[in-house]
Amino acid sequence: MDRSKMTAKQYLSQAYRLDERINSKLEQLGQLKTMATNITSNLSEVCVQKTHNNHQMEDTIVKIIEQEQEIDDEIDALVDLKAEIRHMVDKVPGIDHRLLLEKRYLVFEDWSQIAMDLNWSVQHTFRLHNEALREFDRILKAESK
Repeated sequence: MDRSKMTAKQYLSQAYRLDERINSKLEQLGQLKTMATNITSNLSEVCVQKTHNNHQMEDTIVKIIEQEQEIDDEIDALVDLKAEIRHMVDKVPGIDHRLLLEKRYLVFEDWSQIAMDLNWSVQHTFRLHNEALREFDRILKAESK
């Protein structure tokens, strides 16, 4: 989505979504590696149809390498996105607003953890979050012009 058409919350939530996608791909990678381990143990047990099993093993190894490269690329994109978000958050007036946005959208803390860390009530945390989003939205719109 075009940055100029995003709300503050949509823009800030991009990092969390990308982080979740990376975690999903890491789970898939783990499954592929488990498959490769199973294929290797089957190769040791069965000498018949060795050619078929070798091709299956090669295919699995190629998939693992491709998946690892995709994950590396997405991690690089996440690092860049977090730097961009951090740069934008730094423009928000008020240290409390900036800290809250960082904890929520860069560290991915939940509301109760943020409130506890900052010694605020959850209601106060929500109120400051709404203020911070309004400020961020204003900055985002100004940057998009």
